[in-house]
Amino acid sequence: MFEPFRAIVDGDEPPSGARAPSEDELIRALQVLIKVQVVYADTPGIGRSYEIARHYAPFFRDYFACLGYSFEVSHRDQMVFLRVPAEGARHDAPAERLRKDETLVLLALRLAYEEGLRDHRVTTDGVVECTTDDIAESIRTAARSDPPEETRLVEILRLFARKGAVRLGERDRTERVTPLLVLPGIAVLSPDAWMDQVQAWAASVADGDA
Repeated sequence: MFEPFRAIVDGDEPPSGARAPSEDELIRALQVLIKVQVVYADTPGIGRSYEIARHYAPFFRDYFACLGYSFEVSHRDQMVFLRVPAEGARHDAPAERLRKDETLVLLALRLAYEEGLRDHRVTTDGVVECTTDDIAESIRTAARSDPPEETRLVEILRLFARKGAVRLGERDRTERVTPLLVLPGIAVLSPDAWMDQVQAWAASVADGDA
């Protein structure tokens, strides 16, 4: 077995006031990060994964470096995450191309977060509140494209919710709108270099060049 892995399971430097993770817990934490990419202290259904990843950050950093990922901890946002390489060939699941409508929704979420930061609308938890209507309007104005219809939009938002970028509230049946919390992890899933590329692509699509 991987020696640093065994050292953790055997109790080297356990978290303060807590027991060392079991083999299953450490494996789970690694798998959660691969699947979700952005994990928060209050992410549901992950057990001790956040606590374990944060405490044993050097191990997680070295482990994921072997896979070509950068493991990082944001204490301010109580968030641990994997940053994927911007360049070079990749053969993992996160490298799969997004569909056009998924790309536009991700772009709109990042723009909503940036606008929230600019307008000082970030909550004490580091999130920006908006709605599905705001996302649809951002796609119309920023990408000059028709947004997905409501059912498809919510489906895409749930996809990004599983990745730690957004949380969906309860749909208002009267207003036919769903409140959203855009999380700090949106900047991980849509880094600046990606934003520049997508905005240029969206402009070319709107101008009929692609």
